[in-house]
Order: sequence, then C-alpha cells, then structure tokens
Amino acid sequence: MSDDGVGVKVIHHLSEEYRFPPDVTLLDGGTLGLDLLPHIEGIDRLLIVDAIETGGAPGTLARLAGDEIPVVMETKLSPHQMGLKDLLAVAMLRGFSPPEMVLVGIQPENIDLGMELSAKVSARFNELIQMVIRELENWGIGVAPVDKASLRNP
Repeated sequence: MSDDGVGVKVIHHLSEEYRFPPDVTLLDGGTLGLDLLPHIEGIDRLLIVDAIETGGAPGTLARLAGDEIPVVMETKLSPHQMGLKDLLAVAMLRGFSPPEMVLVGIQPENIDLGMELSAKVSARFNELIQMVIRELENWGIGVAPVDKASLRNP
C-alpha cells in the first residue's frame, strides 16, 4: 500500500547495505501480527519502523518510545498496525514485553495500492534510515556499511 510499505523497504535496505552483530535480528513483520510473538519473547529491545499517523505533513519523521507506542496505534493506517497493537498487548499480558521499545516512523502521503513510495516519503527515506542507525548505535549496537568493493573483488 505505497507509503505503508516504508518499514519493509527500510528493513530490506538495511539488510543489503549494512552488517549487524549476530545478536541483532532484522525482521519484516509485515502482516504477521500475533505470529511474531515468539520473535519478541525474551528480547531486551524492540525497534519498530513503520508509517505512522502523526497528524503532521506527509514526510514528517517521528520517534516514539515505551508507552507512547500503543497510543499512536489507535489511528491505524492499515490492517498490519492493528496486528502490531495486538502483538504488543498480548506480549504485555503474557509478561514478556521488551523492556525497551522504540518506534521510528514517517507520516505517509499515499496509502493507495502500489509498490512505490510517494515523493515526500522517498525524499525523507535516507533520514529515516539514519534515525534507525542512530537508535541502534545509542543502544551500543555497531552498524557497519557493507564494503561493496570487497564483494566485487574476491
């Protein structure tokens, strides 16, 4: 759904362009909803990347943490956000919510059917990537760009 797919595009970009320590999992949660429950059980930190309704102009970047996250899910953009809200609620009820959760996101311009990001979201895509990297680095997680020259010249 166009801009609603920004989180998936961020995960794919990070997977292709950066290397992470073995204890970091990049996961395209898409519309998996409660099927993600085993993936968050026992983790200390959860970083979510998504299109979110901020009430701001298209392309507005946002960072929410802890208790702020369920509130933003009240105004859902798509069915997958309801799944995320349910996932976090069930994890909390079962007693294994990650102690630290952060959501970085962007206000969509277009959520019609389509594979491409809108111009306003595309224009801020690299900034969103950098927000994710900064968040991970603030957690002490080293993020290293892929050395593409070494991949071409074995």
